[in-house]
This record gives sequence, structure tokens and C-alpha cells, in this order.
Amino acid sequence: MPWHATGTLTALPATAHLDLVAAPVAAALASLDETLAAQVGVTPIDATLADTAEFCARYGVAPEVSANCVIIRGRRGGEERFAAAVVLATTRADVNGVIRRRLDARTASFAPMDEAVALTHMEYGGITPIGLPATWPVLIDAAVAASPEVVIGGGVRASKIFLPGAVLAALPGAEVIEGLARLVE
Repeated sequence: MPWHATGTLTALPATAHLDLVAAPVAAALASLDETLAAQVGVTPIDATLADTAEFCARYGVAPEVSANCVIIRGRRGGEERFAAAVVLATTRADVNGVIRRRLDARTASFAPMDEAVALTHMEYGGITPIGLPATWPVLIDAAVAASPEVVIGGGVRASKIFLPGAVLAALPGAEVIEGLARLVE
């Protein structure tokens, strides 16, 4: 499948290059339906340029096609609940509104970096919705799901994944939510 949102990069079929992604991402890609997996591309990048702004500037990828995956920790009583939220880089996740209510949590916040890394087995700055713990909901903003192509992390800072938003929406545990994110002003 040709990927078009790659800027100056060239994406390769992800299932043929599982060595470019984190171990849980590779396992999840290998277990995806063949039709979905064929739509996923991966490319190596300079790990020092993994953050969205630097990545987009260096490789000519539009911020409007870049999606960020953030790990949210919700709490109610003594119970913790985790979820991933996937939003376009031009927006911000509504952590204290939509996500907190979806988690049925009293409080919700971004999970601390060390906790997010330990729980996902991925590198901070490369965390991706593919390969997350099976018990976590993967909340996907409707704008991401509707995108013909988005770029996300590869589970490591040294790669990026290109795929249609519909593939993210088809992931196990995925929920498409209208209004999950708000435009950055």
C-alpha cells in the first residue's frame, strides 16, 4: 500500500519490518487481521526528532496528519484505571471532561512518564495505541478515525507508523469518541 503523508520519508510494510517497532507493537501487528496489517507502514527516524514538532519540521510531515497517543490514569476511591487517548497533534485531549467521565473516575491526569513506560513497555515519546495492555480502552478522537492517513509512534522513538485512522478504530479495545479532543488555540 502506498502511504502519502510521509513527507520526505519512505514507509515500508510494517509486518515485514517488525524490528523497527517495540516488542508489544510487533506482537500486535503480527496478530492483526491481514487486511488491516497490510495498511500499516513503518519508517525509521532519528530518535532525537521523535517529538511531534521536531519530527514534522525535519521530515516535512503535516502536523494535521500527526496523531499523539497519551496514557491517562483515572482514579476513583483506591482504584486506578488506565486508558490511551489518540488525538491529532493540532488538538488536546479533553482529560478532565470526556476522558474522566469515560473512565468513570473522580480524577484523571496524564500518567507519569516512568509509569507509562513501565506499563506499556514502550519508550516515552514513541508510545502508540498498537500493542497496549488488552484491558485498557483505546479512546480515539473521531477526527483521527476519519483521517485517510495518520502518523503515530512505533513504540520506540526511532520509528513512526503510517496508517488510515480506520485501522486504529478497528484495534481491539478501540472506541471512537466525538469531541475527545479540542483544537489548540
